[in-house]
Amino acid sequence: MSSHERVLKTEGEVEGSEGLRMDPERAQEIVDALNTDLAATYVLYHQLKKHHWNVEGAEFRDLHLFLGDAAGNAEDFADELAERVQALGGVPHASGATLEAEAPVEPEDEDVYDIRTSLEHDLEIYGDIIETLREHVELFDSLGDPTSAEIIREHIVEVEDDAHHIEHYLEGDTLVTADAME
Repeated sequence: MSSHERVLKTEGEVEGSEGLRMDPERAQEIVDALNTDLAATYVLYHQLKKHHWNVEGAEFRDLHLFLGDAAGNAEDFADELAERVQALGGVPHASGATLEAEAPVEPEDEDVYDIRTSLEHDLEIYGDIIETLREHVELFDSLGDPTSAEIIREHIVEVEDDAHHIEHYLEGDTLVTADAME
């Protein structure tokens, strides 16, 4: 450590916020939940980007654009989650290793799959995230934090919308299936 380097906040410690009238104990529980959402959202973001880069097939253009937009939505949501964690006196998860370790969702491996399989993997993560976000809205309301609850409420609409679009892409009359090629 250089003579000028010093740690301002230690990961895992939550100070709370005097200005927001949030005591450290309550803030800790909220920050832990927000960091879970942040980690899951970043896992989703990276998987969506992977699929955006690797999509091929008859619907390449539409899927490429959709996956890019969906990844952008996830990135924006992650940014707002991280800023809320910081405002509550916490330290937002930031390293790739921590994000993956703390995420309640499993990312796809490094292999490239057909787009139908990739979208099925995305939809699984979206479903897990949606369930967790709903639980966290209730948690934040019960802890008297309407601001964190509102952040989730505002973004869950977009998260559900992106998941619904994937459902449409996975309908039987879209994307070439192995049966259609025989």
